[in-house]
Amino acid sequence: MGKAGRYFALLGAIAGGVAGFYLLGPIAVFFRQGPLGLFESAGVIVFLAGIVSVLFFFVGPPVAVLVKKGVKWLENRMVRMALQDILVGVTGLIVGLIISNLITPSLSRIPIVGSVLPSIAMVLLGYIGIVVARSKKEDILAITPRPFRSMAKTLSGARKRNPAADGGFSSGKILDTSTIIDGRIADICRTGFIEGPVIIPNFVLEELRRIADSSDNMKRNKGRRGLNILNEMQKEAFVEVVMQDWDEDPDLDVDLRLLKMAKATGALIITTDYNLAKIAEFQEVGVLNINQLANALKPIVSAGEELAIHIIKEGKEPGQGVGYLEDGTMVVVEQAKKHVGEDITVIVTNCHTTPAGRMIFAKLKATGRDDEHA
Repeated sequence: MGKAGRYFALLGAIAGGVAGFYLLGPIAVFFRQGPLGLFESAGVIVFLAGIVSVLFFFVGPPVAVLVKKGVKWLENRMVRMALQDILVGVTGLIVGLIISNLITPSLSRIPIVGSVLPSIAMVLLGYIGIVVARSKKEDILAITPRPFRSMAKTLSGARKRNPAADGGFSSGKILDTSTIIDGRIADICRTGFIEGPVIIPNFVLEELRRIADSSDNMKRNKGRRGLNILNEMQKEAFVEVVMQDWDEDPDLDVDLRLLKMAKATGALIITTDYNLAKIAEFQEVGVLNINQLANALKPIVSAGEELAIHIIKEGKEPGQGVGYLEDGTMVVVEQAKKHVGEDITVIVTNCHTTPAGRMIFAKLKATGRDDEHA
């Protein structure tokens, strides 16, 4: 608790002292005594100040954290909510408050609980009004004037086209561990194609540190490379790099925490993990897949085009040879097994794009010598 606990203890002492001062009269009446003396009054004030101070010391910090999370959650929900939902919700809230005010006189006459029932009714009916109004949004909008519906639809459409207008991290990009280890994100940021802030969650940084401390030599090298890339991105400052604490759901898997964080903040996830990208798409979380970007930037190859290729190994099918273009694109060449280790010219027959990348199928270019043998 530390410093926060001390602040809350001081606040509790002040609150308890003030409460004790105002309760001196009722306390004297309760114990059927005359006015309390100076030492008795001071004792009551100090006693209440101490009790409330201790209570605030232990209860204050966790309550403050819960309140902060609640306010942040509400802020994120309100920021991401469509304009139509906000307007309909406010309408339902107003109707609920009007109904609660109409029944308040009757509730206040109930013995004992009559002083608190109006407040409870106001909160409860206000919430019910919001929920009912949002569930009947289409019906409510159907009876509103046409200009109002057109304006709300236009503004909502503009908001969807410009999610950065939401504020907060809605225009930010969250990096997952695979993206940091992959390393291409630094080059992409260097080109200026990605705008900040680039967000590194604390749990991703912790996973990267665990990988860097692994006993497996390959994992350890990957983790250290990822940490070096982060340091490089911070020093070069091509984009704003933000280390963000996210302590919710610590027992969940890193990928699930990434998805929940992106949903709550409205940020996009940058990844090279195919499975994470698919889950994010299924949960309607914005995702940028670096592998898809790399595939989109590869030169388009058309059927009939000639390529110079170095055959480095045999293919899966009999007689096939496999080579790679400079950008890493796999080229599968029919009847090229006998040319392993050679540079040959091939003709593209087909181009196939898969989730793992682009594959080119080709055949050997006919030569004069081949024609003679034929």
